Amino acid sequence: MIVLWSGFCFLLWMFHPAYTAQTDLRPNIVIIMADDMGWGDVGANWPETVDTPTIDKLAQEGLRLTDFHAGASVCTPSRGALLTGRLGLRTGLTKNFGTDSLGGIPTNETTIAEILSSAGYRTAMLGKWHLGTQPGHHPLDKGFHSYLGVPYSLDMGCSDPPGANVPLCPACPEENSVYLYDSAPSDCIMDPALPLYRNRSIAHQPVKLADLATMYAEFASNFIHNTSSAPYFLYAALSHMHVPLAHASQYDNVTGRGEYMDTLQELDGLVESILSAVKQTNNNTLFWFTSDNGPWEEKCGLSGSVGPFIGMWQASPEGGGGGSVAKRTIWEAGHRVPSIVYWPQHIKAGTVSNALTSSLDILPTLTSLAGVNLPADRYFDGKDMSSLITGGVRSIREVLFHPINGNGEDGEIGAVRLGCYKVVYYTGGVPDCFRQSGPAQSHADSPLVFNLDVDPSESSPLDRNSSEYFVAAGLARMALMGLRQSVRADNTSTVDYSSSQEGRVCCDRDSPICRCPWD
Repeated sequence: MIVLWSGFCFLLWMFHPAYTAQTDLRPNIVIIMADDMGWGDVGANWPETVDTPTIDKLAQEGLRLTDFHAGASVCTPSRGALLTGRLGLRTGLTKNFGTDSLGGIPTNETTIAEILSSAGYRTAMLGKWHLGTQPGHHPLDKGFHSYLGVPYSLDMGCSDPPGANVPLCPACPEENSVYLYDSAPSDCIMDPALPLYRNRSIAHQPVKLADLATMYAEFASNFIHNTSSAPYFLYAALSHMHVPLAHASQYDNVTGRGEYMDTLQELDGLVESILSAVKQTNNNTLFWFTSDNGPWEEKCGLSGSVGPFIGMWQASPEGGGGGSVAKRTIWEAGHRVPSIVYWPQHIKAGTVSNALTSSLDILPTLTSLAGVNLPADRYFDGKDMSSLITGGVRSIREVLFHPINGNGEDGEIGAVRLGCYKVVYYTGGVPDCFRQSGPAQSHADSPLVFNLDVDPSESSPLDRNSSEYFVAAGLARMALMGLRQSVRADNTSTVDYSSSQEGRVCCDRDSPICRCPWD
């Protein structure tokens, strides 16, 4: 006999009480979001990983969320979901922007930075934006007072040296000469070169990948140390662990286990640098570490660990017929990501929660902690987690929607979580390391249903004739109907995904490679 999903899984949760000390001071806030980092890349999640001592210590001294999900399984929609607290069905952010995209995050969508800035916070961002480059869509147009970083993914333009990738891409030419595109693999995007922004100006093009961690650590430290008259919000959207991988020379062969693990250690060192600056200034700082989506399986040995979330049904010939089960998919490895919240005197050390949570929940949580009201003219998919992270409640949601991204109908819902149940409507079509992919399949009429409490590897769908399946599938259908009604009644946005030469980020429009000196 099935127990109603609204309570079935939550009885199994282990959640230790946390401190509920209150303070009159609004907290400083640091969000660190890695790029393409797997759930199993954090040792606190997966004991086989030994290269994240700083992040593991954060878990030992804070709250580890084991069932936390990105708002989408690819870059642009995921970042938009975190910053707005809204699904791509509402914001229009349903797929990645290109290097020459004319559009970006809609001007009428409100970000965390805009809300906190209006409330008196000093705001800064470092790292990967990927929400548009044209006027109106820049970080400084969406609530951030200062910015240092790259406008999109590291593989969306040549760099010099190029870094490790699959396939290995050549470096930008040494001189401002026309690039011979036919000499590079078709997967390599060579023009324009990858730029580094300092506020609205291009400081260098192409960026030196191995220097990014050092520059980001310095930027973060300066911002934290120089912001004393007001609470601050720092959004650190790191480029680690997205290909091409590169790191400072001090991390060369430091692990003896390859480029990925060496770069993972540099990521951990960068987190340590930012955390050190926080600890030197103000203890009332909420520090939140997560990732934008799961590992990019197509990159083989340059891709991270999925932990136990191996998507066995998709991988098996009898099920999905192979293909990726990570980034760009609705399988757990695509969107279940590391999440650790550290806030001394508010979170009891070593707290672990199995509550169903999402990066969509970050915006309403931070606004609540800052004492700010959410805009009343739109619907938010995120839930306020403040009582959960301080130990007041054990759960905040029973339903979570996973959109399709990078394949099929972008932005449409490909799976629904209902407590421990996962109802899957769309599978396949995404290549793995061997460039193979199972056929893209719609299961709209007869979805797959998994019980993740007993089957985290997603190997065996429930029997379609069982009462357990019938109830879960029916409740998911009702949840989807409710979401669609909500979207129709909402203040939604549209996005311009068109491309043009005018959209290219180039410090020298006369050069196809766009080299600029350091400032």
